[in-house]
This record gives sequence, structure tokens and C-alpha cells, in this order.
Amino acid sequence: MGNKFKPLCISTLFVTSLVSLSFIDPPKYRDLNKNGKMDPYENINLPTEKRIDNLISLMNIDEKAGLMFINGTLINTDGSIDKQEGATGMAARIPSARDLIVNKKMNHFNYWQAPGVKELAMGYNAIQKVAEESRLGIPVTIASDPRHYFSNNVFAMEANGFSQWPEQLGFAAINDPVLTQKFGDIARQEYLAVGIREALHPMADLATEPRWPRVSGTFGEDANLSARMIQAYILGFQGKQLGNTSVACMTKHFSGGGPQKEGLDPHFQYQKGQVYPGKNFNYHLIPFEAAFKANTACIMPYYGVPTDQTSENVGFSYNKDIITKLLREKYKFDGVVCTDWGLVTDTHMGPVIWPARAWGVENLSEIERVKKIIDAGCDQFGGENCPQYIVQLVKEGKIKESRIDQSVRRLLRQKFILGLFDNPYIDVDSATKIVGRADFKKLGEDTQRRSMTLLKNDLKLPLSVSNKLKIYVKNVDPKIASQYGIIVALPEQADIAIIRLNTPWVPLDTDNPFAKGFHHGDLDFKGKDLEDVLTLCKTVPTIVDIYLDRPAVFPEINSTAKAVFGNYGASDAALLDVVFGAAKPEGKLPFELPSSMEAVRNQKEDVPYDSKDPLYAFGFGLHY
Repeated sequence: MGNKFKPLCISTLFVTSLVSLSFIDPPKYRDLNKNGKMDPYENINLPTEKRIDNLISLMNIDEKAGLMFINGTLINTDGSIDKQEGATGMAARIPSARDLIVNKKMNHFNYWQAPGVKELAMGYNAIQKVAEESRLGIPVTIASDPRHYFSNNVFAMEANGFSQWPEQLGFAAINDPVLTQKFGDIARQEYLAVGIREALHPMADLATEPRWPRVSGTFGEDANLSARMIQAYILGFQGKQLGNTSVACMTKHFSGGGPQKEGLDPHFQYQKGQVYPGKNFNYHLIPFEAAFKANTACIMPYYGVPTDQTSENVGFSYNKDIITKLLREKYKFDGVVCTDWGLVTDTHMGPVIWPARAWGVENLSEIERVKKIIDAGCDQFGGENCPQYIVQLVKEGKIKESRIDQSVRRLLRQKFILGLFDNPYIDVDSATKIVGRADFKKLGEDTQRRSMTLLKNDLKLPLSVSNKLKIYVKNVDPKIASQYGIIVALPEQADIAIIRLNTPWVPLDTDNPFAKGFHHGDLDFKGKDLEDVLTLCKTVPTIVDIYLDRPAVFPEINSTAKAVFGNYGASDAALLDVVFGAAKPEGKLPFELPSSMEAVRNQKEDVPYDSKDPLYAFGFGLHY
């Protein structure tokens, strides 16, 4: 594939009329600092930069430092935001927004829970009320990981009322930029309705290493396909220009987090550096170049060390060659650069200590890490609550306050452009009418069906719905399947079997509960798991559907099954509608499916579609 990205020529689908209903009409001006007059930063009619100039002149160093941190906070199941007696788990560990606003001067948060839509909206307004009571009334920006995917991905939130769609891989499989932009526009409306103004996505990483646990969050391994999808995705969320009905995108993970050594993820100390045996560093920049063309508001670097690619082997957010020379100077990016979560301080998870991802600078103290990240060119610290270090560095003369003002300006500019200073509140009742609207849900469900990828079809699918067809199902809801035929208890009684499988993975041997949820390791079916599937296939004609959160290796299953599908997050109903012809599979593989683990181990981590004799090539997909 060539390295030239061609801009899309697609119409803007950005819709504002629907979400405008969810906002409460603003007053003439908001007296945020409670002094009884309209200060320049409160004046909606002044140019944004003049408003920022005024506000920076009023801020003290504690407030500037607080602005440069974003971390998780909680909303309770009743929509309240303060800690409740008897709270357990995450709700007991993470600070309340009130605590972080009052004591840390922070005003950027992300949600790690998924309460109902009404409760999200109530909690959002409650957080903004606390922020309004602060000295300068700086409003809060709420961010979120993806909330729309039909997924068991550890990096995605439960949809819980939002419309449900396939993961990014599913959009790549369909390869329809207009649909991807439409999804972004719908997700934007649903986010706006509950007050989420920053998307901690999309992922522009390339899935060139099939064992990597984060493949499911990407658009696959082809840089040009990913670039088309990235541009459309951002246009859907942000519009052509960031504005007061936009959701700002934090595109990640610059400069490409896909080429992880043996697929091990640098969230953990088991593997700290990504590798480039194919000398293919620049290939991984192509989707980010598309993100810059689409004016992505923010960029997030990844954790790992770009091994031997820069003047020092340190993690991306610590790396001045990456952040300043490449991102700021070469690509002229002047938006917000936010680190990935937890680069400075260790995380205590009960008796387990999760070390800070300070790869390459483990010997530095916490305050020295903060300084190095700022010196590298970053603006914001993800997953940290330690603004006191910035205050100390400025007071000791180790960082100039003028350097802090550069980052503060970028962060404030985004808040002003999003309209948060003028009208941050939302209408709770409108939120419940917008999120999960029937037409939004229907398009999401239709997209799940379109993304299904048919790999083998010896059964001459689709089948016909029949009250005589005897069906045996495994890992499929029998109640849903009963709408298509008669469900039987044993394979021997069936005319056809339908089984759903997950791509295999091997849990890490660790005490870290989060790490145990990462889908690392081999991709092939083994032992009893494999034998059970092969026995079923030999007993009755079998349709196999595999959730491809990573590229599965399944040559034995492929040879014995009568039909094979791949999905990227799809319901049982979506699969069955495709099997029985109510919908058609349109997906084409966004990555190749290797023929063996030996081929996986011999491929290069930074090079796309390079395994020997793949079972199915990149772009393969049958149609009815």
C-alpha cells in the first residue's frame, strides 16, 4: 500500500438541531467569579483568545496545575456524586468530583461506571454545580471511553441505554466512511445529552501485531483503510470545526501503539517497549495524518518505548523527539496532548501495587517524571491527581510558569470553544429522550449485521426459517434461536448446529486483576476446547461464528465446519438474521487470519499482513 492519504469527499452529517434541545438556555452572562460584574472571560461576545488571556491572568498556580490533570470520578446509581457509606470496589477507591475540584482544583474527569442515562445526566449537572462554586467557576470537561460497542472489551464501557454498534473493527470491515461518520454523529448526540464533551477515542493504532490485546479497538492493520475511517469518525464527533455542539476527540495512541513485542501490552511491566523489525515506523503515522486533517482536538501517546527510534529509549509521553519534534514541530499540532493513564504514580488495588508506566525513566522520582513529561511537550496528565508537583516545580524555578501557561491556554481554549463557560448544564429529561433513540438503536443493530464477515459457505447460506428445521445451539440464546426453527437439546437430534466462539487467549500469571482481563497470548484453539468443536462439526453440519477481537487461528475448525463467520461485536439476533437471510453479510476482514501460531511468531510486529500462507487474507469476505 502507498503512504499517501487521500482526503475523503463526503458530505457533512453533523446534526445540531436535536442536541440543542438538551441544553438549558444560558443567562445573559454567568458571574463565575461572583464579583457582581462581567469580566472579559465571562463575556460570550469577546474573541476566545481575549477571554483566555483574561482568565489566565486571574488564575493562581494551584488552579493552573489542577487544570492539567484528568482522572476518574464516580456517579452513584442514584445520580449523586458524593461517596456513599458502605461503598465497595471502585466506588470506594476513587475520589469524588467534589474532593478533586475543591482540594486539587481539577476540572477534567472521566467516568469509569455505567449508571443509567438519567443518573449520568443528574450526576453531570451536580458536578458542574460544584465547579461553578469554585473561585473562578471554571467548568468541568467530562470524558469517556467508548460507550457504544457491543463488546466484552476491557477498554469499552457497557452501553447501558446507548445505541449499540460493532467495535471499530466492524466499521473497517464494512468500509463505508459515510456510515462511520453517521455513527460518530449519533454517538456525539448521545454523549452531549449526558454531558460527555470529550471522547477518549478513536484509536488510530494499526493492528500489525495480531497478539496485541487492543486489536479490537483499532480499524485493523491497513493504514489507508484506517485513515479513511479515522477521518470520518472524527468528523462525526467534532464536525468540520470544533464548536459548542461538538464532542472533542482524543485520538490515540501517537505515534502508533500496534507493534508490541510478541503482542504483550505496555500497560504492565512485562513488556515496556514496542519494536520495529520491519523498519516500518512511518507506516503507523498514516492514520494520525488523517486525524490531523480532520482537526482532532486532542492526541494521546501510548505507554511503551519506541525502541531505538529516537535519541533516548523512553516512553512516548516522556519522549521530546516524539511529542515536540514530531507531533508539535513536524505536524504543527497545537491541540491538547494528554498522557495515557498512570505514568507518574503507582496504583494501589487493595494488596496489589500496579507500578506507574514510567517506562525508561523508572529511576526518576514522581516529581521528576512530571517535569520530564512537561518538558517533552505534553499538556495534561491522564489518570493522576498530583497537581502539587507542578506547583512545586514552578515555585522552585524548575519549570517556568510561562510554560505552564502554554498548556493551560490549550486546555482552556477547548473548554471555551465547546461552550462550557457559557452553558455547561443539560436538561435531564431531554437526555432520556435522546440517548438510545429508536432510530439510533436500529442503525446500530443494522450495522452489527452488515459487519458480519462470511468466511466459508459450504451450506449455501442463507437458510430458510422453518418450523421443521431442528437447530442445536451453543453460546446462543435458545429463546432467540427458537424464532428460526425448533431448538433441540442434543447435536444428534439436529439438522444444523450454530455455535459462537471467542478468539482464544491466555491470562497472564499475575495478581493484578486488571491485567487478568487482557486478552494476551496464543490465538489458536487447543485441547478440549478444540476437540469439543471438532466433535460437534463431525456430528452435525455446523455454522461457527467467532468473535474476532484479535485474529483467531483456527485451521482445524475451518476445515470441518460447514460455514464460518467472523464478527466484531454483534448480538445473537444479528448473527441469526444473517444466517437466515433477513440481513446480508457485508464485512471484509480488516486483518488477515493466520494459518498457524508458528506463522504468527515469525511475522514482524510492525508490518501489516505479513504472516506466511494466511488462512484468510486481509480483505477477504464472501457475500450472498
